[in-house]
Amino acid sequence: ASYEAGPTGFGLARKLDAAGIAVTVAAPSKIIRPAGDRIKTDARDALLLARLLKMDELTAVRVPTEAEESARDLVRARDDARVELMAARHRLSKLLLRRGIVYAGTNTWSRDHDRWLRAERRAGLDNAGIGT
Repeated sequence: ASYEAGPTGFGLARKLDAAGIAVTVAAPSKIIRPAGDRIKTDARDALLLARLLKMDELTAVRVPTEAEESARDLVRARDDARVELMAARHRLSKLLLRRGIVYAGTNTWSRDHDRWLRAERRAGLDNAGIGT
């Protein structure tokens, strides 16, 4: 059996291996595709994988252990959270800038900056008549 490595992980390969079924997890970037073949369907992909497996033309990727895959997932999740945090910070700073609210300090996203943000929030709520 074979399938393309992808976002669903390697659980299927581990289960097939445990059941005694030989499986090749193919590296998608190494699959030889016919020139001009831009139509991608599951059926066509399955036939191509079967042909390449029969001809021993698939480049296999190593199936990581569950611990390795979990560690990779954790690293990816941490990186995603970091990227989202930076995007949220940029959105907030641009919103404040559009409203003419500018931080006079030097180090943004520090304790001093956090205190300033909280003071601006309280001032905005007070000016809006909220929270009084």
